Amino acid sequence: MATLIIPTPLRKYTEDQATFNTEATTVGQAIKDLTQKYSNISPQILDANGKIRSFVKIFVGEDDIRGIDGDNTPLQPDTIVSIVPAIAGGSSNF
Repeated sequence: MATLIIPTPLRKYTEDQATFNTEATTVGQAIKDLTQKYSNISPQILDANGKIRSFVKIFVGEDDIRGIDGDNTPLQPDTIVSIVPAIAGGSSNF
């Protein structure tokens, strides 16, 4: 099964689960499986049209899916998928 890594800020939408396993064969299907299981996470990663929000990055291994095949990026059973939401804030002192 492919494994989605849920970042800490989004775990409140997944009953504090750090990972989600799926039989999906594409990233898009994996995200669909995740949002069907945990519907509260959907608005955090998907827009009103069901597309991955522009500020959410998804990586298969170390590769951003936008540089591969987007939602259609294939998954293997041992694939690790990381969801990386935008994080705002921090110090203005550089």
